[in-house]
Amino acid sequence: MNLTVELAEQHEAHIIKNLYPLYLHDLSGHYGFTEGTVMNQHGIFEDDPEIRTLAQQYDAQNIWWEKPGILFPFLFKAGSVPAGFALIATPPHCAKGVDFFVNEFFVLQPFRGTGLAAQAALRVFERFAGVWELYTNPAAKNITGQKFWRKTLAGYTKGDYHEAVEETFDGTKLVFRFNNGIK
Repeated sequence: MNLTVELAEQHEAHIIKNLYPLYLHDLSGHYGFTEGTVMNQHGIFEDDPEIRTLAQQYDAQNIWWEKPGILFPFLFKAGSVPAGFALIATPPHCAKGVDFFVNEFFVLQPFRGTGLAAQAALRVFERFAGVWELYTNPAAKNITGQKFWRKTLAGYTKGDYHEAVEETFDGTKLVFRFNNGIK
Protein backbone atom coordinates (compact mmCIF):
# COMPACT_ATOMS: atom_id res chain seq x y z
CA MET A 1 0.00 0.00 0.00
CA ASN A 2 1.44 3.36 -1.02
CA LEU A 3 1.07 5.51 2.12
CA THR A 4 1.71 9.25 2.08
CA VAL A 5 1.73 11.40 5.20
CA GLU A 6 1.90 15.09 4.40
CA LEU A 7 0.85 18.38 5.91
CA ALA A 8 -2.55 19.24 4.49
CA GLU A 9 -2.42 22.49 2.58
CA GLN A 10 -5.31 24.96 2.77
CA HIS A 11 -6.72 23.62 -0.51
CA GLU A 12 -6.87 20.14 1.10
CA ALA A 13 -8.44 21.28 4.38
CA HIS A 14 -11.85 20.07 3.24
CA ILE A 15 -10.60 16.47 3.22
CA ILE A 16 -9.74 16.46 6.92
CA LYS A 17 -12.90 18.44 7.68
CA ASN A 18 -14.95 15.83 5.81
CA LEU A 19 -13.32 13.00 7.79
CA TYR A 20 -13.73 14.75 11.15
CA PRO A 21 -17.41 13.80 11.79
CA LEU A 22 -16.48 10.16 11.06
CA TYR A 23 -13.71 10.45 13.65
CA LEU A 24 -16.12 11.85 16.24
CA HIS A 25 -18.64 9.13 15.48
CA ASP A 26 -15.86 6.58 15.93
CA LEU A 27 -14.97 8.05 19.33
CA SER A 28 -18.56 7.65 20.48
CA GLY A 29 -18.04 3.88 20.28
CA HIS A 30 -15.53 3.88 23.10
CA TYR A 31 -16.65 6.87 25.11
CA GLY A 32 -20.29 5.80 25.15
CA PHE A 33 -23.23 8.07 24.58
CA THR A 34 -24.65 10.45 27.12
CA GLU A 35 -26.48 13.67 26.39
CA GLY A 36 -24.14 16.61 26.06
CA THR A 37 -20.91 14.62 26.05
CA VAL A 38 -20.66 13.15 22.56
CA MET A 39 -23.64 14.32 20.51
CA ASN A 40 -25.47 17.57 21.04
CA GLN A 41 -29.21 18.16 20.72
CA HIS A 42 -28.79 19.08 17.03
CA GLY A 43 -27.49 15.62 16.04
CA ILE A 44 -23.89 16.77 15.66
CA PHE A 45 -21.06 14.81 17.28
CA GLU A 46 -19.92 17.85 19.23
CA ASP A 47 -20.22 18.83 22.88
CA ASP A 48 -20.78 22.50 22.01
CA PRO A 49 -24.56 23.16 21.94
CA GLU A 50 -23.97 26.19 19.70
CA ILE A 51 -22.75 23.95 16.85
CA ARG A 52 -26.01 23.32 14.98
CA THR A 53 -24.79 22.15 11.57
CA LEU A 54 -21.92 20.24 10.01
CA ALA A 55 -20.98 23.49 8.25
CA GLN A 56 -20.41 25.17 11.62
CA GLN A 57 -18.36 22.22 12.82
CA TYR A 58 -16.45 22.38 9.56
CA ASP A 59 -15.60 26.06 10.16
CA ALA A 60 -14.40 25.32 13.71
CA GLN A 61 -11.54 23.31 12.18
CA ASN A 62 -10.08 26.35 10.40
CA ILE A 63 -7.69 27.02 13.28
CA TRP A 64 -5.49 24.14 12.03
CA TRP A 65 -4.66 26.15 8.89
CA GLU A 66 -4.50 29.55 10.60
CA LYS A 67 -1.44 28.82 12.77
CA PRO A 68 1.32 27.39 10.57
CA GLY A 69 4.41 26.42 12.53
CA ILE A 70 2.28 25.90 15.66
CA LEU A 71 -0.54 23.59 14.53
CA PHE A 72 0.15 20.82 12.03
CA PRO A 73 -2.71 19.05 10.19
CA PHE A 74 -1.36 15.85 8.61
CA LEU A 75 -3.36 13.99 5.99
CA PHE A 76 -2.82 10.26 5.38
CA LYS A 77 -3.50 8.83 1.93
CA ALA A 78 -3.43 5.27 0.67
CA GLY A 79 -2.58 5.88 -2.95
CA SER A 80 -4.82 8.78 -3.91
CA VAL A 81 -7.54 7.98 -1.37
CA PRO A 82 -7.79 9.71 2.03
CA ALA A 83 -7.06 7.19 4.79
CA GLY A 84 -6.96 9.37 7.93
CA PHE A 85 -5.36 12.31 9.65
CA ALA A 86 -3.36 13.50 12.65
CA LEU A 87 -3.63 16.95 14.22
CA ILE A 88 -0.41 17.86 16.03
CA ALA A 89 -0.17 20.86 18.36
CA THR A 90 2.84 22.67 19.81
CA PRO A 91 3.04 25.25 22.60
CA PRO A 92 0.99 27.08 23.68
CA HIS A 93 -1.54 24.41 22.70
CA CYS A 94 -0.06 21.62 24.82
CA ALA A 95 0.92 20.98 28.43
CA LYS A 96 3.99 22.56 30.00
CA GLY A 97 7.12 20.59 29.19
CA VAL A 98 5.55 19.03 26.08
CA ASP A 99 6.80 19.99 22.62
CA PHE A 100 4.31 18.04 20.48
CA PHE A 101 0.80 16.90 21.36
CA VAL A 102 -1.19 14.43 19.29
CA ASN A 103 -4.49 16.28 19.51
CA GLU A 104 -6.34 13.90 17.17
CA PHE A 105 -5.35 10.73 15.33
CA PHE A 106 -7.74 8.87 13.04
CA VAL A 107 -7.57 6.12 10.46
CA LEU A 108 -10.64 5.06 8.49
CA GLN A 109 -12.03 1.57 9.18
CA PRO A 110 -11.00 -0.01 5.83
CA PHE A 111 -7.33 0.73 6.60
CA ARG A 112 -7.26 -0.58 10.17
CA GLY A 113 -5.38 -3.78 10.80
CA THR A 114 -3.19 -3.19 7.74
CA GLY A 115 -0.26 -1.54 9.50
CA LEU A 116 -1.13 1.82 7.92
CA ALA A 117 -1.97 3.49 11.24
CA ALA A 118 1.36 2.57 12.84
CA GLN A 119 3.27 3.63 9.72
CA ALA A 120 1.42 6.95 9.69
CA ALA A 121 2.10 7.57 13.39
CA LEU A 122 5.82 6.85 12.98
CA ARG A 123 6.08 9.16 9.98
CA VAL A 124 4.44 11.95 11.96
CA PHE A 125 6.76 11.37 14.93
CA GLU A 126 9.79 11.49 12.62
CA ARG A 127 8.83 14.97 11.44
CA PHE A 128 9.71 16.56 14.80
CA ALA A 129 12.15 15.80 17.62
CA GLY A 130 11.26 16.52 21.23
CA VAL A 131 8.90 15.56 24.03
CA TRP A 132 5.65 14.08 22.74
CA GLU A 133 2.36 13.48 24.53
CA LEU A 134 -0.84 11.78 23.49
CA TYR A 135 -3.84 10.43 25.32
CA THR A 136 -6.55 7.93 24.81
CA ASN A 137 -9.58 6.68 26.71
CA PRO A 138 -8.50 4.39 29.58
CA ALA A 139 -11.81 2.47 29.61
CA ALA A 140 -12.12 -1.19 28.67
CA LYS A 141 -14.23 -0.14 25.64
CA ASN A 142 -11.03 1.27 24.14
CA ILE A 143 -8.72 -1.70 24.61
CA THR A 144 -7.96 -1.72 20.87
CA GLY A 145 -6.75 1.90 20.95
CA GLN A 146 -4.70 1.29 24.08
CA LYS A 147 -3.03 -1.78 22.55
CA PHE A 148 -2.34 0.14 19.34
CA TRP A 149 -0.51 2.96 21.14
CA ARG A 150 1.41 0.59 23.44
CA LYS A 151 2.61 -1.53 20.53
CA THR A 152 3.38 1.44 18.27
CA LEU A 153 5.25 3.40 20.96
CA ALA A 154 7.08 0.36 22.33
CA GLY A 155 8.41 -0.38 18.85
CA TYR A 156 9.22 3.22 18.01
CA THR A 157 10.94 4.08 21.32
CA LYS A 158 12.32 0.58 22.03
CA GLY A 159 10.20 0.61 25.19
CA ASP A 160 11.39 4.00 26.40
CA TYR A 161 8.05 5.73 26.96
CA HIS A 162 5.93 6.67 29.97
CA GLU A 163 2.33 5.54 30.41
CA ALA A 164 -0.06 6.49 33.21
CA VAL A 165 -3.71 7.21 33.88
CA GLU A 166 -3.83 10.92 34.68
CA GLU A 167 -6.19 13.85 34.95
CA THR A 168 -5.98 16.08 31.88
CA PHE A 169 -7.78 19.17 30.63
CA ASP A 170 -10.15 16.65 28.98
CA GLY A 171 -10.79 14.42 32.01
CA THR A 172 -9.13 11.18 33.07
CA LYS A 173 -7.04 9.72 30.25
CA LEU A 174 -4.39 7.13 29.58
CA VAL A 175 -1.44 9.43 28.89
CA PHE A 176 1.63 8.43 26.89
CA ARG A 177 4.84 10.49 26.80
CA PHE A 178 8.15 9.95 25.06
CA ASN A 179 11.16 11.91 23.87
CA ASN A 180 12.43 11.18 20.37
CA GLY A 181 15.24 13.69 20.43
CA ILE A 182 17.24 15.98 22.64
CA LYS A 183 15.69 19.40 22.78
